[in-house]
This record gives sequence, C-alpha cells and structure tokens, in this order.
Amino acid sequence: MSSSPDAPRPALRAAPLSPGSQIVGTGHYRPERVMTNHELEQLVETNDEWIRQRTGIESRRIAAAGEGVPEMATAAARAALADAGVDPSEVTQIIVATCSNEERSPSAAGRVAQALGIPAPAAFEVGAACSGFEHALAVADMSIRTGASAVSLVIGAEKLSAFTDYTDRATCILTADGAGAMVLRASEEPGIAPVVWGTEPELADAVTINADAAGEGPYFAQQGRQVLGWALREAPGIARRIVEAAGLGIEDIDVFVPHQANLRMIEPLAAALGLREDAVVADDIITSGNTSAATIPLAISRLREAGRIPAGATALLIGFGGGFAWAGQVVRLP
Repeated sequence: MSSSPDAPRPALRAAPLSPGSQIVGTGHYRPERVMTNHELEQLVETNDEWIRQRTGIESRRIAAAGEGVPEMATAAARAALADAGVDPSEVTQIIVATCSNEERSPSAAGRVAQALGIPAPAAFEVGAACSGFEHALAVADMSIRTGASAVSLVIGAEKLSAFTDYTDRATCILTADGAGAMVLRASEEPGIAPVVWGTEPELADAVTINADAAGEGPYFAQQGRQVLGWALREAPGIARRIVEAAGLGIEDIDVFVPHQANLRMIEPLAAALGLREDAVVADDIITSGNTSAATIPLAISRLREAGRIPAGATALLIGFGGGFAWAGQVVRLP
C-alpha cells in the first residue's frame, strides 16, 4: 500500500553532472552507385541544366538492393569509431536519426549494436527527419553530461530512394542515400553548446512521407516554396540564436554546416548571416544529394577526411525540414 500523502518522502538522487561532452571522431558512408542528372533525364521530364540551376545537385548516391538504413549506419559507425580510436565495446549509447528505416522494429540503432557486437547499449531512433541528427546529438550530449552514457555513437542515416517517386521531377532530383556518424565522450571542456530547437506546426505537412492520393507509396513529398520561404525568412534568426546560446558571435564561427537541402537555399542563408564564403559548407550536396538526417554528419566527415576542416574548428550546425522541425548547436570538431 502507498504511504500517506502527508508522510515525508525520501529525496531522489540527482544524476551526476559532467562539464560536457566532446566529439572525438567522425565517419561516413556513401553507396557505390552514382545516379547522375543525365540518368534522371531518362526517367522523368527534366534535364541536367534545370536540376543544377534549381538545386546545385549534379549527382547523388543510391543504395543497392538489400542495403538499408542499418547497413549504411553501421558502415558510418565503424568509420567514426576507427577515427576516434574507440573500441565498440566502450559504446554505451547508440542513437540513429532517420525517417526512412524500412524496418519498424528493431530500430536501426538496435541493428547497429547487433552488427558491431556492442554489449547492452541504450539504442534507439530519433525521427525528426532533416533535423534529426541535431536532435540526436543534443540527446547524446545531455546523456553524457548527466552520467547516463559514457561513450555515445550518434548516426544520421537515410535511404530516401526507397520512398522516392521517380515520376515526380520536383522531388526525385533531390533525394539520395547515405550515412554520417560521430562519437562523443565526456570532457572537462564542453565541446557541444546548448541546443536550440523547435517546430513550426502550421508547416507540419510541408514535408511528408505518405501514400499519395491514389494510395501509391509511401513517397517523399514537399511543398518546396513553403520550405524555401521559411528558410529565407526564419532560419537566419534561428542560426543567430544558436550562436548566442553558445556564448559566441558569428565572427567566432570557423565552419557553417547547414542541412544540405538545396544549394539555392544555403547560399542566401549564409549571406544573411554575413559569414565568410570560405566558412560555408555548401558543396557536399553537389555530389551527395539531399540525404535528410545524414547530410550534416556526412558533409563534416567527408570534409575532415579531405583535410578541408581545421582541427578543433568551431562549427555551427542547423537542420530543418520534415515535421516541420528544426534544431542546431555550435560544436567543436575533433
């Protein structure tokens, strides 16, 4: 039986707090198959010049049959763990951000744990579409700071080709497949600033993966003008709030890594923030396409691998899209 409502109750023990967490490794995976704009010309009424002018995309990667979100997430995770010098047995938490995992249960994170032989980690998915990775990164950081995790593996992985209508030229020119990952561990010096996140409920149907009116699908669909309008109108202010939450100014940002949604969306956003041209990551979408939750970690990993991001760089991340959810934070890269 429960005690009297007036009886004194023992205090709960609060979680121990650590100063922060650091990103100690990054990795990525892109499928081997390259789909060019010229190939899309054979599938739908479009052409290379039209696609490049409106999106900046020249080609995208498409996963093979049997190559799903868990497989790509695992490959990116292996690369990130190797980069960090962390053995899989040290991982205590796995979070996969995705909106395209074809298997409802177990989660993609559970499959990654299974594939890597990680013993008893907390493992779950975050379904916030294009801002999913930033949501997952925030949860991992909080988990480490409260002692709920010692080493967290955060992955963004998508197989959007499985939900693409290749007769719809407005969307099939965008979607692609791939994965990016980061390894986090506790640090005396915070390497991940507070997250700034939210939603725009009135735009919940602006980006969807649902069956169409004829019951076909589910397919990825979006109201491009609404998304572009929001990005141009609202994203600059949110980006400034993210920088302020980190206690920094725009001039302190070494690298700006926005969601690689559309080159024509990234360029005016960077200009509105007054960022140096060489600080803006806007070219990964050219050959990777739009991989939703994977775009930001994928771009960072590829640029680090190419030596284009200096060690210890301060990076501004911001993702936005399906939901309509948005999130971002400033991080210190390895």
